[in-house]
Amino acid sequence: MSATVDALNTYRVVFVTLILFTAVTAWVAFQDLGAMNNVVALGIATIKATLVLLYFMHLRHSASLTKVALAGGIAFFVLLVVFVLADSVTRSLLGTVRPL
Repeated sequence: MSATVDALNTYRVVFVTLILFTAVTAWVAFQDLGAMNNVVALGIATIKATLVLLYFMHLRHSASLTKVALAGGIAFFVLLVVFVLADSVTRSLLGTVRPL
């Protein structure tokens, strides 16, 4: 199996991009976006995680089975989040817990 290596300049660009997104995350943390604060923060975190997975963990050049395993992990994570949100919403509707 031959390993595919990206150019050093690619890693530098991705690193600078991650640093910029970290600065944007810190800036957004001090902004009052109302209910969109969490959405924007999670969106930026998702972009940063995707860059790390694709470039620094070499997912772009990995086998298809690795990509299927990643897709399965993401699917289970989304399922977990959906069930937690569904539980929170139904508890607040029933009046047993204060709403988020």
